This record gives sequence, C-alpha cells and structure tokens, in this order.
Amino acid sequence: MSDPLLIPCPHCNGLNRIPAERLGDHPKCGRCKAEVLLSKPFDLKQGDYASQIKGDLPLLVDVWADWCGPCKSFAPVFQQAAAQLSGKCRLAKLDSEANPQLAGQLGIRSIPSLILFKNGREVARQSGALPLPQLLSWLRSQGI
Repeated sequence: MSDPLLIPCPHCNGLNRIPAERLGDHPKCGRCKAEVLLSKPFDLKQGDYASQIKGDLPLLVDVWADWCGPCKSFAPVFQQAAAQLSGKCRLAKLDSEANPQLAGQLGIRSIPSLILFKNGREVARQSGALPLPQLLSWLRSQGI
C-alpha cells in the first residue's frame, strides 16, 4: 500500500489524504463531504489559489475571459480533458476578469493561457487554445 496523496477539496479547500489506489472511488472530502476529484473543471478564485496549488496531484489552470472567442472555443476541449484526466490531474478555470489581481500575480499576458502546477509550484505554461490530442500530448510531456 502506497502513501496517501494530499489533495485539496475544490469546494472547501480542505486537504484530504487519499490512498492512490482509491483515487477512482470518487473520494469525498473529510470536511465538507463533497467529491474531491471532479471529472469537470472547477472555478479557481483568488481566495482559493494558495490552497489549490498545493497537494500531490498536479493542477492545470485555464486562464480565460468571457469576451475571448478562443477561450470559449477551448472550453469544451478543457471539459473533455478533465473527464479523461480525473485522478491524474485536477483542472480548474480562472476567470481573469473576475480575478484580475490573481491574473496579474500569475503574469498573464494573453488568454487562453494554461498553467501547470505541481507541489505548489508552476512547472509549465502554454498560451493559446489547443485541440484535445495536442493538449493531452503536452501534458504527457510534462509527466501527467
């Protein structure tokens, strides 16, 4: 049996210890009882950022805005990726208009932008909308 993974809850930011072999069992948060590993992207906000980038499961953030055409066309691709990567990588969407301070802190210059975090640190960044095969290939090249 392996060491449990620390994974933040996308609903309450509580850290959960989940055995790797139980990731596919739809684990629930010990604090709020909501599902910890979603098969769809969750909304990332300024107040959640510090908690959500922590943990043992990578976090891929899609930085977008409502007025951005490429962002809107990329949304279904990101949704599909979340369904395929559940248990391997968590996916979140950051609305740069609703969270301008965080977008500035992250140095966002163009959208859509993808930022991959592992163990609380940014490890990769990609600008522009990608088709699903290219997105999954880029993530594989990052060890996901």
